[in-house]
Amino acid sequence: MAELRFPDGFLWGTATASYQVEGAVREDGRGESIWDRFSHTPGKTFEGQTGDVACDHYHRYPEDVEHMARMGMNAYRFSVAWPRIFPEGKGPVNQKGLDFYRRLVDALQGRHIQPCLTLYHWDLPQALQEKGGWDNRDTGRYFAEYAHTLYQALGDRVPLWITLNEPWVAAILGHAFGQHAPGFGDFPLAMRVVHHLLLAHGWAVEAFRHDGPRRAQIGITLNLSPVEPATGKEADGQAADLADRFTNRLFLDPIFRGAYPELPDLMRSALPQATPEEMERISTPVDFLGVNYYTRQVVEADPQGLYGVGMVPARGDLTEMGWEVYPQGLYDLLIRVHREYHPQAVYVTENGAAFADEIQDGEVDDPRRIAYVREHLSRAHAAIGAGVPLKGYFYWSLMDNFEWAFGYSKRFGLLYVVPGSLERVWKRSARWYAQVAQANAVPLG
Repeated sequence: MAELRFPDGFLWGTATASYQVEGAVREDGRGESIWDRFSHTPGKTFEGQTGDVACDHYHRYPEDVEHMARMGMNAYRFSVAWPRIFPEGKGPVNQKGLDFYRRLVDALQGRHIQPCLTLYHWDLPQALQEKGGWDNRDTGRYFAEYAHTLYQALGDRVPLWITLNEPWVAAILGHAFGQHAPGFGDFPLAMRVVHHLLLAHGWAVEAFRHDGPRRAQIGITLNLSPVEPATGKEADGQAADLADRFTNRLFLDPIFRGAYPELPDLMRSALPQATPEEMERISTPVDFLGVNYYTRQVVEADPQGLYGVGMVPARGDLTEMGWEVYPQGLYDLLIRVHREYHPQAVYVTENGAAFADEIQDGEVDDPRRIAYVREHLSRAHAAIGAGVPLKGYFYWSLMDNFEWAFGYSKRFGLLYVVPGSLERVWKRSARWYAQVAQANAVPLG
């Protein structure tokens, strides 16, 4: 059978986030996070669902690690819950919380699975939110102290570190559109949060460079998508250019070029006046870029849209999220990032699809997910052939979990999680992905 073979040492993994899978929100000294508060606010999540129990990964992690090992995974991307380590966001370390992640790393290493640790996947301690959250510059300094604590505790055993996951989502969906925690609808606030998140990233990288683990690497994960005009009209092209600057270059440019892209006056005026020292800190060199890719954007000029940009509704093959299945976008994105920003290494840190999975006779048949992953991996392989230093792929997600405001209504996992019992059931896509990981190759047949 024809196959696409990947380079030796390529990382095959899955990804999760702490609030989406751990549960145990009131155990072993964990503090409240902004997502605890948000999800318990009426009307914020699907059917009022919360991550209180989620997948109970906090107690079931040995079983979950065993599933990964059986799949042949050689990497696992997870995030640490900041309020498990510092219940108040700062101050004394909660050793019980730190011990959980020590046990998790021990279990992964015992099964020859490389830990990839994300420091922040959106669960800011509520105690810091009450001091201004990411609108308070000091939050970035507390983040660097939190990062330093983890470097000291786990640095000798964690080779890959990610500072922030999708800071665009945290800033814009959380502070401008109110769809994510903390749930604000204040665009100028969101732009201040953009800058403060970037400063937090810079401080965390500086701390890593100063006294972080030897031989380990650090980077950041951004949600990126190609932006295309709906037509060849000049106005639509201008709309696409603006949307690209707002969604992609807003973080890529400061990190890799030390400057923000040109933005509309109202948008730019909401950004804090950055000093040269701040931009130098933000652009402290990273070892890799994590790319989260799900779909493309097609836009048009629309006077009623944000800054004159309107999103064209997705068409064609759509996932349960309403996102167009567009594998070519991953290739286009990887090529563009490589040619324009020159990261030393790239990882696809999230890529996956939610479909209406059903368990029948103990089985979950999900051929659309298999096709989705196969096509995206074929484009990733082509990008490697074109010179992109792609070093690994992490499917989102290991298991069905709490999908933020969508609650448990969207299933992205390779493992089906049975409501109530929380039993993990391998989907057919899990068996297919296991074959890929074990062969380090994607079958074309």
